[in-house]
Amino acid sequence: MNLGNQPFPNTGQGWSQFNAPDEDLVVALAGNPNTGKSTVFNSLTGLKQHTGNWPGKTVIHAQGHYTFKQHRFRLIDLPGTYSLFANSADEEVARDYICSGEAKLIVVVADATCLERNLNLLLQVMEITGNVVLCVNLLDEARRKGIKIDLSGLAAILGIPVIGTSARDGLGLEELKRSIYQMAMGELTTTPLRVSYGHLVEECLQLLEPYINKLTKAQVNSRWLALRLLDSDRSKEGGRLAELFSGIEESRELSEALEQAEQLLFQAGMDRDSLRDHIVTTIVTQSESISQKVYTYKKNNYNGMDRKIDRILTSKTFGIPLMLALLSLVFWITIQGANYPSQALTAGFTYLEAYWAKFLLYLGCPEWLYGLLVHGLYRSLTWVISVMLPPMAIFFPLFTFLEDLGYLPRIAFNLDQYFKKACAHGKQALTMCMGFGCNAAGVIACRIIESPRERLIAIITNNYVPCNGRFPTLIALASIFIAGGMGRYQSFVASLSVLAIIVLGVVITLSISRLLSKTILQGLTSSFALELPPYRKPQLGRIIVRSLYDRTLFVLSRAVIVAAPAGIIIWLCANYYVGELSILQHGAKILGPFANLLGLDGYILMAFILGLPANEIVIPILLMSYMSAGQMVELDSLQALQELFLANGWTWLTAVCTMIFCLNHFPCGTTLLTIKKETQTWKWPMVTFLVTTATGIVLCFVVAQSVRLLGLII
Repeated sequence: MNLGNQPFPNTGQGWSQFNAPDEDLVVALAGNPNTGKSTVFNSLTGLKQHTGNWPGKTVIHAQGHYTFKQHRFRLIDLPGTYSLFANSADEEVARDYICSGEAKLIVVVADATCLERNLNLLLQVMEITGNVVLCVNLLDEARRKGIKIDLSGLAAILGIPVIGTSARDGLGLEELKRSIYQMAMGELTTTPLRVSYGHLVEECLQLLEPYINKLTKAQVNSRWLALRLLDSDRSKEGGRLAELFSGIEESRELSEALEQAEQLLFQAGMDRDSLRDHIVTTIVTQSESISQKVYTYKKNNYNGMDRKIDRILTSKTFGIPLMLALLSLVFWITIQGANYPSQALTAGFTYLEAYWAKFLLYLGCPEWLYGLLVHGLYRSLTWVISVMLPPMAIFFPLFTFLEDLGYLPRIAFNLDQYFKKACAHGKQALTMCMGFGCNAAGVIACRIIESPRERLIAIITNNYVPCNGRFPTLIALASIFIAGGMGRYQSFVASLSVLAIIVLGVVITLSISRLLSKTILQGLTSSFALELPPYRKPQLGRIIVRSLYDRTLFVLSRAVIVAAPAGIIIWLCANYYVGELSILQHGAKILGPFANLLGLDGYILMAFILGLPANEIVIPILLMSYMSAGQMVELDSLQALQELFLANGWTWLTAVCTMIFCLNHFPCGTTLLTIKKETQTWKWPMVTFLVTTATGIVLCFVVAQSVRLLGLII
């Protein structure tokens, strides 16, 4: 096997100079997950970026721009992927974009601490195009672990520019920009490495390349396309490759050459699967050979500390208990920390309400319009913001901190076996964690699951994780009816009660996931490579920007859009009378008998129904109903809340059933809207609505009737 440098063939995507200077110079950023690719992207583009979805995909799309030597570069952040063999939507998007030719230069970001694995992707990219720069990132981590890389030797072997960086500290980024610029301007002469697959495969490629080159007019690398013709199941390929296959298979000459090549492989005992294995093995062997030549280890066990920590955090004995303890700590910090800013926001909005009311009265608004805009629209909006913003602003940074630290993949590792038994994807554990902050954000996080079937299961069941909008209800009821009378242990018992509800939610998630996988979403459980990245020092500035801008404000904006019209509807239901009763009271009367079977009352069910836009407003609606106030209200203390509930016939059973239904009922309007956007259809939001609500009804009915049957309560 020839492992030496061979010039990349001239395919029309060679080392030609970009058109510019008036147009953007398009550069794509590729790399494995956890290589710091996003950090490189953010460091280069700063705030000059935006995100969205790739056309027809729920795979995240980010692009930004930067200027170097008076030339503007547009940077496309491709999905993090380990290969380009298109076994997932991420891989297909990355492969299709690279072979489309839209980006004239590809920057592959590699992790300096595990270069061997990252070179696999680099060699695959270099098969599509030779316009490549290798960015060896995380050099600071490599130095800490006693790893030294001969970057100049690596560049000589690969035949392309190799730049070492530590993007978190900004080191090497100017040199990276300079290399990109020099490649764009044609100032660098390169001889990219070409992998040789042995005499037999090379002979087959030589049979196909002339005809492919003629048909595609050198728009796509003919060698790479010849390999895909031989090793791919052409009937199952999608995206750009399917378009290329449909075009070239119409050629009689190419069909004959392909048949001849396949016959040569068959005679050698090599079918499509064994050829793919041979190609992958050759690339891996090449990567190992290269890394051995440029790597130097100063320590025999360079990641020993990480392994010692993992023996504890991922052990069968301590892994789950430590995870629950850490989760409890995050919740405690979120709940305790959110109280003061939430109260401050409420006080501020109350202060502004007086001026808003005076302004409307000054305009001469009629009484009904005044109530609609002040007690309906304004109070619902400000209530949602006051209750949602502080917990999200605390939870999401904590969540992002654990993500940057490298702990979240360990959670997926600990829970993988349970999800496997439930016929679900192990990455669903990560989407559940995001759901604790907001279920809409959890639904968006399901994009990391490659399998469409398992992604839908994760989306449907994410609502069984209580979001921050449901925590106030759960905490209040646990404090009053379960931990009440515990004295100084009340807070501790209430926390344990909420933790028990969370564990119940996880059990229900696993159970419903298994049920869905055996009924409407049948299929085989997919396997996936779960990488445990090294523990890293989190970047506080990056955490704040990512968590507040990308997550908190994104979710809050959707909640506000849904809550605005909801406030108007709620006010109308409470103030529009049919006979002697309001619409809200009529609804509670109709739902009363059914609610009683579930251990609830009609007003509780009406509060959940009217609280569809946001879970935060369920308790205020319930208080408004009990007090016949005609507007959303808030009591000053838990004692006053307890007295109001007891006066309206509440018992401990009512509280328990309300907590169960709070955990298991239809998603909020923001989450339903997000599910629709992620699945591009209203079918799955409706399925989610029915499945989650049916779960709550069944569980409440079983609990209420069992307690009454046993005579524990009358």
